[in-house]
Amino acid sequence: MVSETSLSSSKRSPASTPKFCNSFTTRIFADVAGDITIVVDGESFLLHKFPLVTLSGKIRKMVAEYKGSNVSNLELPNFPGGHQTFELAMKFCYGMNFEITTFNVARLRCAAEYLEMTEEYREQNLISRAEIYLNEIVFQSLQKSVKVLSTCEMLPPSVVDEIEISNGCVEAIAMNACKEQLVSGLSKLDCDGESRELKEDCVAWWVEDLSVLRIDYFQRVICAMGRMGVRSDSIIASLMHYAQSSLKGIGKCQFWNPSRTNSSPTSVEKDQRMIVETLVSLMPADKSSSIPLTFLFGMLKMAIMLGATIPCRLELERRIALRLEMVPLDDLLIPSLQSGDSLFDVDTVHRLLVNFLQRVEEEETEDYGYESDGLASAGHGSLLKVGQLIDAYLAEIAPDPYLSLQKFVALIEILPDYARVIDDGLYRAVDIYLKAHPALTEQECKKLCKMIDCQKLSQEACNHAAQNDRLPLQTVVQVLYCEQLRLKNALSGSSGDGLLSQRISSGVPSAAMSPRDTYASLRRENRELKLEISRMRVRLSELEKEQMFMKQGMIDKAGNGRTFLTSLSKGIGRIAIFSGQGGGKRQKSGRKSRGSEGKTGRSRRHSVS
Repeated sequence: MVSETSLSSSKRSPASTPKFCNSFTTRIFADVAGDITIVVDGESFLLHKFPLVTLSGKIRKMVAEYKGSNVSNLELPNFPGGHQTFELAMKFCYGMNFEITTFNVARLRCAAEYLEMTEEYREQNLISRAEIYLNEIVFQSLQKSVKVLSTCEMLPPSVVDEIEISNGCVEAIAMNACKEQLVSGLSKLDCDGESRELKEDCVAWWVEDLSVLRIDYFQRVICAMGRMGVRSDSIIASLMHYAQSSLKGIGKCQFWNPSRTNSSPTSVEKDQRMIVETLVSLMPADKSSSIPLTFLFGMLKMAIMLGATIPCRLELERRIALRLEMVPLDDLLIPSLQSGDSLFDVDTVHRLLVNFLQRVEEEETEDYGYESDGLASAGHGSLLKVGQLIDAYLAEIAPDPYLSLQKFVALIEILPDYARVIDDGLYRAVDIYLKAHPALTEQECKKLCKMIDCQKLSQEACNHAAQNDRLPLQTVVQVLYCEQLRLKNALSGSSGDGLLSQRISSGVPSAAMSPRDTYASLRRENRELKLEISRMRVRLSELEKEQMFMKQGMIDKAGNGRTFLTSLSKGIGRIAIFSGQGGGKRQKSGRKSRGSEGKTGRSRRHSVS
C-alpha cells in the first residue's frame, strides 16, 4: 500500500466539468481517465468504475442497471456521514491508508452498510474492518464506547439502529460500568482511611463522561445500567451531573418574568423540559437510594418553570414528601410563576403536606397492632418537625401582600392538632399576617385567630398576645382566661393531671366498636396522650426555670441582708474597742446602782406616808 493521500473534490457546476486530480490515481492510472462521476451532498467525485464495483455492491447494482448505455454519472442521496465519510470509503476502495478512530468508525460502518461493502465482494471488506475495530477496541473501553455513541447522534437513526451500533455501545458502557463497580469496591476498601473526596473518586469516575450524550442515548445507558446491577448511588450521581451540565443555562430571573407565561416555549425550553422529564423518570425507585433533597427541589423548580407534565411534578413532590422533616426552610420558598398570585408557590407546599400526611397514615396503617415503641414514635417525631417547619414557612410568606387568607388558613388547617406541641410559631406567623394585611375584616381576623390554641402558648407568647392590639378582643380574653387557669393549676399543684386523667378515662373503647375502629381510636388517644405529655414537659421546664430564677433572687436578697448585719456588727465592735472593757463594767454597775437607788427612794416615800 502506498502512503495516504487525500481525494480532492470540487463543487459541481453546470459550466465546468468536475475533475479528479489525485496524485495516486494520476500515477497508477496515468493512461486511464476517470470514467464515472459520483455526487454526494452536492460534492462531485470523478472516479473509476473498476475499484468501486469490485468492493461496493450498491455501485455495482447501479452500474448494472444501465446495460445498454455507458453510465458516467451517479448520485448517492442521503449518504450517511456526508461527503467526508464517502471520501474515506473511496480511499478504502483505492487501497489508500487511513486510520480508523472512535470519531469515524460509526460513520464508516454506516457508509459501508449503505454501499453494501460486504464479504461477498471481498474478504476483509469495509464492514468487517469496522466491526473488528468496534468489537476489539471500542466495546472494551467505557470512554471509547461513549465517544462512538456520541458520534451516532449525527447519523440517521434508522441506519444506526439497523446495524446495532448504538445498542452495542450502550451495552458496552453498562458492562464496563459494572466492571468498574467491582474495581471501585476494592478501591473503596483501600480508601476507608482516606478522605471523603478520595472515596468519591474511587466510586464512579465515569460519571462526567456520560454527560456528553444526547438525552435519548443517556436514557438508554442508564436503563441498561439498572438492568445490569449498577449501584443506585452511581446512577444518582450520573443524573445529577447530567442535570448540572445540561440545565445550567436556566436563570433564576426567569421565574419572575411575566411575559414568558403568555409566550409559547422556545425550542431550547422544549429540549430542557424533555431533559427534566427524562431525568425524573430515570430516578431509582428503591427506597434505599437517597437522592439529595437539594437536587430534588432544584428539579422541581425546573419542572415548574419549564411547564413539565403533571406526573413528572407529582413524582418529584412524592419523593420530597418522603423526607419532608429533613427539608430546610429555604428549599420550600419556591417562587410562583402565576402573575397576580402570591410571590411563593403555596399550592406546591400544600401538596407536599398532603403527600407527607398520607405517608404517615400509611405507615401507621401498616403497623396493625398495639404500639410497643414507647411514647415517642418515629412518625410522631417527624410530624412534630414538619409542624415546626411549616410554622417557620408561614412566618416567611406571611408578609406577602398578595397571599390570600384562604391559602394561608389552608396551610394551617392541614396539619393535625398533635403536630404542634406549642403554638408560639403559629402565633408569630398569624401576627405577621395580621400586620401585613390591615384590610382584613373582623370576621376574617376571628377566623384566622381561631387557628391558635391559647392553651398551647408559652408564658412569653401569652404576655405578648395579651397586649397585642391586632388580635380580636375575643382572642385576648381567651388568652387571659387560659393564663389564669394555668396559674390556678400551678398553685394547686395539679399541672394538668386532671385533664390527662380525663383523656385517659375517655379513651376506653366502646364494646360496640369493631376491632379496627377500636385500634384507630386507641391510636388517636395515644397520640393525644403523647402530645399532652410533651406539653407537660414544656410546662415543667418553664416552671423549673421560674423556680431557678426565684431561688437566685432569694439568694441575692439574703446575701444583701447578711452584708448589712455584718457591717453593723463590725461597727459595734469598733465602738467597743474605743470605749474599753472597764467602761462597759461601769455602765452596768451604774445601771444597777440607779436601780437600787430607785428602790430605796420608793421605799422611803412609802414609809413617810
